[in-house]
Amino acid sequence: MEEYQEQTSFTFEIDNFSDKEASVKSPKFSSGSCEWFVKVYPKGYIVDDHLSLYLYVPNPESLRLGWKRRACYSFVLLNQSGKELFRKNESSCQLFCAQFTSWGKAKTLPLKELQEKGFLEKNKLRVKVEVKVVEVVDQGDATGNETLDVKGFQVLYSQAVSVSRLFLRHPDIAVNVRQKNQRVKTTYMNILLDLIDTLDKPPHSITETELSNVQSDLIELTDVAGFKLDWLKTKLAEVTLERKKANADGSLVRKLEEDNKNLKAELDDEKVKSATYAAKVLSLEHTVSELKDELKKLKSNYDTCAAKVLWLEHTVSNLKAKSNKNRN
Repeated sequence: MEEYQEQTSFTFEIDNFSDKEASVKSPKFSSGSCEWFVKVYPKGYIVDDHLSLYLYVPNPESLRLGWKRRACYSFVLLNQSGKELFRKNESSCQLFCAQFTSWGKAKTLPLKELQEKGFLEKNKLRVKVEVKVVEVVDQGDATGNETLDVKGFQVLYSQAVSVSRLFLRHPDIAVNVRQKNQRVKTTYMNILLDLIDTLDKPPHSITETELSNVQSDLIELTDVAGFKLDWLKTKLAEVTLERKKANADGSLVRKLEEDNKNLKAELDDEKVKSATYAAKVLSLEHTVSELKDELKKLKSNYDTCAAKVLWLEHTVSNLKAKSNKNRN
């Protein structure tokens, strides 16, 4: 581990600032034997009505396992002659590591104020960052259980971004939390993060038991711990309503599916009956055809017999005539 106290400053300009939509990266610079760069969000990051400035560690994946840097930093906006117009100081040194490679200010300055108060001479934004590195660990043990302080709460490195964004969106969320025991505060924060994760799921996938647990935990976090969570209560009400609607829609879909299944079964039965009727019709038609053929044969035999009878009658008549002639 190496310790530093020397402060380094780096200044850069962004031309045609008002035309920028995406984030803008500064060139890399060194401080405390470490490389850094600044990312500027002209249209805001997380919030959309402020200029956002963040200090980043470049290429963190190339650093050794367990690396850490603790640094203090400030962002300064200058006019074109180098005069300081605005300064945003970090109140304490922050820990940069593999799980948290950047720190910054989402609400550096309102965009409206940036446009109206002369920060953009010739549509250029001039930014200076001051960095003082106080500790560097090139390689160390990484257990996944390391914690750092975020607004008075000790949280895991992996939770730091979520907790920081939570305080950014709801700055007064913990102003009434008076608990001093860090373990208890950490437990409360973990409960809160779990609640948010649960309510962020699709409403139809949340069970009644989960909703009941959320309701109970919300009461404990607000009435016992002192968190201000009106926004989360509103979210719970919306999710509960959406879930009821989704369940109602699901019941309707299941009923329609059941009705469709029954109709299909009836249709299949009718098809079987129709096939049976068709077979019977074919059988009757075949029988009729055979009877017609038999009738034709009988008629032919009848005609032959009738001809023979006529021939016999004619022969008998001739014989009678000859007999009578011989008598005379």
